[in-house]
Amino acid sequence: MRILVVGAGATGGYFGARLAEVGRDVTFLVRPARAEKLAADGLRVLSPVGDLHIPAPQTVTADRLAGAGPFDLVLLSAKAYDLDPAVADVAPAVGPGTAVLPILNGLRHLDVLDRAFGAERVLGGSCGIVATLTRNGAIRQMTDLHTFTYGERDGSRSERMERIEAQMEGVRFQARASDRMLLEMWEKWVFLATLAGATTLMRAALGDIIAAPGGKAFIEALHDECQAVAAANGNAARDKVFAGARKMLTAEGSAMTASMLRDIEAGARIEADHIVGDLIERGRAKGVETPVLDRVLTHLKAYEHRRAREAA
Repeated sequence: MRILVVGAGATGGYFGARLAEVGRDVTFLVRPARAEKLAADGLRVLSPVGDLHIPAPQTVTADRLAGAGPFDLVLLSAKAYDLDPAVADVAPAVGPGTAVLPILNGLRHLDVLDRAFGAERVLGGSCGIVATLTRNGAIRQMTDLHTFTYGERDGSRSERMERIEAQMEGVRFQARASDRMLLEMWEKWVFLATLAGATTLMRAALGDIIAAPGGKAFIEALHDECQAVAAANGNAARDKVFAGARKMLTAEGSAMTASMLRDIEAGARIEADHIVGDLIERGRAKGVETPVLDRVLTHLKAYEHRRAREAA
């Protein structure tokens, strides 16, 4: 199976490197500067579960992708705000038999990919990893979390799923096929929107919010609101999953923050519309009121407008 990984950053680069580590046929679609860096230094992963160095990873740039022929599997891990150009770049790699496996947060990207490639080619996917790209271009995994879940969106057991499962055998990350992939994507979205919404609005870690007057009640109200949207769309988080998320979100002393808060603190772009805005829209379509999420989105969009104004 020929696998194309879109990008060689912290997320796609990590999972792609681990696949290449066990001999899978992996090619990274990268920008010219990244291609030169990888050709010179290789792809290096610094990880608590084992470091890895691939001296000469296979790479391709967008202008040469058409000549590389269609791939069997496209692993897409772009940020939501980079999705449209990523779709345009990857289009020459998608043939009649190609499966597209996105591991973005939320669900809006599925609509974009369905329109571009056809719903029959687009799988569901989700991942969990805390990683960053260092100044010298290495991927540093910050914790031992590295989950990778994938599945047909209708829950079926297909031949291509079996082929993908075979590719995942022996990899040094926790890979799992799911027959409830859309539900699992919703469950992660409910948790992530709560985490991102709370920590960005309050500019603080969960434990700091819990310690503040009304902090726990605020997080619980936000979590309930996100769950209400999921329920109205037929994908309420399962009781055990919801309870586990609630416990994590309201843990005293927790230093957990969302990556969106870290992006704001760095003055970077954020996925406000994809993570929060789309959840509000899906709630509104089902008649669910979202006053807390509305306030979160106002805050995030104000940040985006300020960032754009100061950059002008």
